[in-house]
Amino acid sequence: MKHLLIVDDEPAIRLLLREVFQKEDFETTLAANGQEAIALCEQQTFDCALLDMRMPGMTGLETLIKIRDMGMELPVIMMTAYGERDLIERAQQLGIKGYFTKPFNIFDIRDAVQKIFAT
Repeated sequence: MKHLLIVDDEPAIRLLLREVFQKEDFETTLAANGQEAIALCEQQTFDCALLDMRMPGMTGLETLIKIRDMGMELPVIMMTAYGERDLIERAQQLGIKGYFTKPFNIFDIRDAVQKIFAT
């Protein structure tokens, strides 16, 4: 079973993503912010992460940089409510597998995650 880390400061989005991916037989772990995500990455292994770009305290980009600094080549898909091209470009340089702008189609994200594991 693939283990997915879902990081978003909006509880409704975390719960919706968890529900969709659990129906697809993914194990899911939720984090409300970047600090929680980093702590979880230090304790567990994940197969993929869905990471919100804008969160209080630590942005998704800062979280991604810390994950990469830990030596983790974890596949990451970014989610953003903002059209911040420069941040997305920086995240792409760090090897993200894609990004979605909110509001997104939940099934498009599901398909993108499944595509990561189809290869």
